[in-house]
Amino acid sequence: MNSEVRRRLDMVERVREFVRARAATEPAYGPVLPRLEELLARAGTILARQHDGSVAARSASSHRAELRRRLQLELVHYLVAVGSIASKGQTEVSGLFKLPAGNSTNAAFLVAIRSLLAAGQALHDPLVKAGMSETLLADLSKMVADFQAASEAARTARRDHMGARLELDSITTELTEQVHVLDGITRYRFGVDSDVMGEWKAARVVLGRPKSGAVPPVPQPTTPAGEVKNAA
Repeated sequence: MNSEVRRRLDMVERVREFVRARAATEPAYGPVLPRLEELLARAGTILARQHDGSVAARSASSHRAELRRRLQLELVHYLVAVGSIASKGQTEVSGLFKLPAGNSTNAAFLVAIRSLLAAGQALHDPLVKAGMSETLLADLSKMVADFQAASEAARTARRDHMGARLELDSITTELTEQVHVLDGITRYRFGVDSDVMGEWKAARVVLGRPKSGAVPPVPQPTTPAGEVKNAA
């Protein structure tokens, strides 16, 4: 999740606690607080969905990578080895029995594997005579289907993650608008109360983000023992 969005949601949660503590005695907060609560609840649901999408995408991608490794180093390597023997003298198919490029995209890799599988099915009997296991093509076909399913699962999870991100951005914008309304109410009702306004200012700060134009404090001179000298 975007760290700026998380910081803003943390700020809104502090604002909610501030308003809850005063809503009973300040009627103007009444119409705004339920909407704030609703938006925060929706944001929490979307955050969970976004997290689940991210975890699912990583899991599917990891599973796909393992399937690709096994296809390349085990099943396809075996098929190419027997295919190079079974297709000798058959120039129209001999060029099909080649290992896919190791740096090819997943989509290109899948196309190459399917082509090899089709060639293997077309030359089933010669391949078996050359040493191919009777179960190799069935195992290869199943692993290709698993690879395709893992790819689709990764794409779906990424789409869901991105969709959640867009929804979260929209809700965060609306929450910021609600906080602006609450700021107006607070300033109007408690502007002369320095204690309350101090609490409100602390609640509204977006932690972790430097204030625009903030000037760092000037370090005070110290003695050799590390004690701060009094200014002249």
